[in-house]
Amino acid sequence: MRKLLISLLIIGFSTMVMAAPEAAATPKLKTVGEGSYRYLFWQLYDARLASTSGTFSDYQQSRPLMLELTYKRDISKKEFIDATVDQWQELGHSTEQQQQAWAATLDELWRDVTEGDRLAALLTEQGLVRFYFNDTDIGVVEDAEFAPAFFDIWLHPDTTAPKLRRQLLATE
Repeated sequence: MRKLLISLLIIGFSTMVMAAPEAAATPKLKTVGEGSYRYLFWQLYDARLASTSGTFSDYQQSRPLMLELTYKRDISKKEFIDATVDQWQELGHSTEQQQQAWAATLDELWRDVTEGDRLAALLTEQGLVRFYFNDTDIGVVEDAEFAPAFFDIWLHPDTTAPKLRRQLLATE
């Protein structure tokens, strides 16, 4: 009886351990396109856009949609958030209040990155953005207006990185 109980506990524990990483890992999606982002002389990150079908048409039809950045150098959380806000201001599709609120949320979720770290943003079927750091779920932004504003940094025709946009959308 004791052996049976121990066996059941081990099986139950191993099932929980095996199930946990799957729940936290980024979903397996097909690559739409990929490229690298450089600023002056530095390569900052490699980027990959992925969807269920391996294609992108728009934010509504391509859900779930994931943008994954693999960093090629150390970047502080503050630098990354400041650059994100700068991009929102450049695009002009959100208000200063939205930008400040989103920056505060990102400050709670994001971390400093070091070379080799991966940050992924998943646009869920519900229109929310879930973030993963090195394949671990670090939180969600529940404001539905955040998703297009965030993904537009890379995917909008007026992006400040048109070459990377073409690479991500596989038009180059």
